[in-house]
Amino acid sequence: MPDPDPIRMPLGKALLVLGRASNLPTVWSNCFVAYALAGHGPPWSGLVPIMIGATLFYLGGMYLNDAFDVGFDRQYRKERPIPSGVISEKAVWILGCTQLLLGFLSFSVVSRVPYALSLLLAALILIYNALHKRISYSPVLMALCRFVLFLSVASVGNSRITGIALWSAVGLAAYIIGLSYVARRESTGGIIAYWPCLFLIFPAILSYLVNNGPYRTTGVIMIIVYSSWVLHCLRHIYWTQQPKIGKAVSHFLAGIVLLDLMALGLVHTEWTVLMAGLFCAALLFQRFIPAT
Repeated sequence: MPDPDPIRMPLGKALLVLGRASNLPTVWSNCFVAYALAGHGPPWSGLVPIMIGATLFYLGGMYLNDAFDVGFDRQYRKERPIPSGVISEKAVWILGCTQLLLGFLSFSVVSRVPYALSLLLAALILIYNALHKRISYSPVLMALCRFVLFLSVASVGNSRITGIALWSAVGLAAYIIGLSYVARRESTGGIIAYWPCLFLIFPAILSYLVNNGPYRTTGVIMIIVYSSWVLHCLRHIYWTQQPKIGKAVSHFLAGIVLLDLMALGLVHTEWTVLMAGLFCAALLFQRFIPAT
């Protein structure tokens, strides 16, 4: 007798899996920190449309990632929603494009600079999804997406992009490059070189150089926390007989929140508590929705 069909995941969960929704706390942490580094504080009403737009951009980009990669997934990742038959390829294309459009509209209600940067962000998302399986430097495109998102939030209102916001965006981009090069090996396997670690170390070095004077002590504390988490993630790749690349990548993604906290510092208790909550939420959500 033929084997019975495997139980398909519910459509609701499939939609969350398509959007890698467990990573949304990292998008929100980018928004909160960029907003704070631009000099904004409570009330956060000006951040609401940007948060909505960033969420839609991320979800739309992830939906389109599966739409563009459907051929690859049918060969290497048959458990994904499209190859497994939970949702049609056409539906994913429609949902992904709709989310990008709504994200762009959300940015359009704020000031001119974020609106312009959101157009660049949408273009980068499309270019990345179309090319990332074909070119070796696709992690740079992924990093540019987060870089532009961070700067778009930092420029909300009449704010100019501050030096600390710009350097924080650079550190975030470096981290994403290192993370993305590791993630490229998750499905296909192969030896992971050590050089991506340099990009993961760079934010800690940058933090030490930027946090002078009264910020040096709290800066060093966060460098230790951040570096400890990076070493924890690398342990799953380099210091084990059976590398667990998927687990390392998932933890690296949650570590984006720690990176943001390192950029923000521990100077405001409410911000620190918020970021700690987002970090825990990212790890918790990964138990139910795969991060990759």
